[in-house]
Amino acid sequence: MPSAPTPVAPLTTSPAAVSHLTVDAESAGQRLDNFLIRHLKGVPKTHIYRIIRSGEVRRNKGRVSAQDRVEAGDLLRIPPIRLSERAEEKLAHPAPARDFPVIYEDDALLAIDKPAGVAVHGGSGVSFGVIEQLRRARPEARLLELVHRLDRETSGLLLIAKKKSALKVLQEQFRARETGKTYLALVKGDWPAKRKVLDQPLHKYLLPDGERRVRVTDQQDADGMHAVSLVRVRQVVDLPPGSPEGTPTRYTLLEVTIKTGRTHQIRVHLAHAGHPIVGDEKYGDFELNRQLARLGHRRMFLHAWRLQFTHPVSAQTIELHSELPPDLQSWTDVFNRD
Repeated sequence: MPSAPTPVAPLTTSPAAVSHLTVDAESAGQRLDNFLIRHLKGVPKTHIYRIIRSGEVRRNKGRVSAQDRVEAGDLLRIPPIRLSERAEEKLAHPAPARDFPVIYEDDALLAIDKPAGVAVHGGSGVSFGVIEQLRRARPEARLLELVHRLDRETSGLLLIAKKKSALKVLQEQFRARETGKTYLALVKGDWPAKRKVLDQPLHKYLLPDGERRVRVTDQQDADGMHAVSLVRVRQVVDLPPGSPEGTPTRYTLLEVTIKTGRTHQIRVHLAHAGHPIVGDEKYGDFELNRQLARLGHRRMFLHAWRLQFTHPVSAQTIELHSELPPDLQSWTDVFNRD
């Protein structure tokens, strides 16, 4: 006989037999393929689509398609699934549990202070990221989903939804550009205070090794993506006396508010303007990065500082701040201020 229905939850082991999942109210309205991708951890997407197309996945004993929406109380039959050795290895060695500094939390959402050097999620050569570690640290949480992304080397505010309804509302705000996102970036040289708007389209491309890159393009580029960054000078600083000869001495700490959320937008816009971010290993001044590394600065100086949004439940305006982490704050403290 089939096993009894169980509450929906991520599978922690490779299913060896038919299993059943009951859709909870929070997952109602989600596409079947997205629902299974979220709950069948370690199962390749291609395999999930194959078992749906073949009719092996059943909803309330009937066939179902990938784009169909699940409803609360639906009973899903999941066939036996054999995972690849790589997937089995990932399940056998899950992400280690890790808590991150909490800036804000309620029943609907969580805002954490992400450290630099940690990816927000696994993939592209990274076994796990913030979201996988948080899920392990909070096994009682029914749902934890990223609302938006930060580059691996960028620190600061990261928003996570604790309810599907909150996730939908918040992601729509990000898509509609109804949020306020401001970053702190230290750049090479004197940024001209009168230059406050960077409005240049961006074009994504791949290097021969498959790594993703972005460049500024022109309005005639059919693949160009509209991108706007607003820039404000926060502080003009100099290297302290005694710095190695030949090292550029003038830098500017900027507040950069992005009106669009394109991949690597701030990094590319600032570099194209002739003022690359200190420590940027993709778009920066590589010789300068080597010189500053000898002075102890070994990371990209880009920090998600301020985030403003409308709360998905109360509709109140929420404004959160994440001050510079010690490694960046200590670096700016040794500069001579104008």
